[in-house]
Amino acid sequence: MSVPSIADEIAQTAARLVVEEGLEWGPAKRRAVRQLGLPQRTPLPDNDRVEAAVREYIELFCADTQPQELRALRELAVVWMERMAPFRPYLAGAVWRGTATRLSDIYIQMFCDDPKSAEIALIDHNVQYDVTQVTGFHGETVDALSISSFCKPLNEAVGVHLMVYDFDDLRGALKPDGQGRTARGEVTALRALLDAEAAA
Repeated sequence: MSVPSIADEIAQTAARLVVEEGLEWGPAKRRAVRQLGLPQRTPLPDNDRVEAAVREYIELFCADTQPQELRALRELAVVWMERMAPFRPYLAGAVWRGTATRLSDIYIQMFCDDPKSAEIALIDHNVQYDVTQVTGFHGETVDALSISSFCKPLNEAVGVHLMVYDFDDLRGALKPDGQGRTARGEVTALRALLDAEAAA
């Protein structure tokens, strides 16, 4: 049996933090380095390795609860994508990739002709939200409209983050990754995933 590499150890520790504490992958990797007592400059594993470790952890420790939690989050994502349909919403992150648990937030990327129009739509519907800045696809600053939305099946509030991109960013966003997977999906693709899970 091969000895795990340092990168594997970091990925496995990060995976536990992602699943048990709901950390995002970047912060989870950095905290894993600290927890393992490694030098701060230790090279971090890539996201593919962390994702593999997260899937493995879920299979080992959360196989009886995670599928239902993921379904609840995906159904809530459908609700928000339908509400924000004029702004071309795409689901991204763990809820799209299938690694989400009840501690995960929902990340929806919107591609707008007028970035302020999404905020106006939330105001018109009396939705309370906070605006923060996040890093976009090319290192640029992007507004994130963050909402706390009650999820009935989980009986708790879930963070929903609507990232506001320019319409021009959409073409590059739809390119598959190195393994041919899409990093995000529109509501019809999400419904197809839900239908496929229900049939299985």
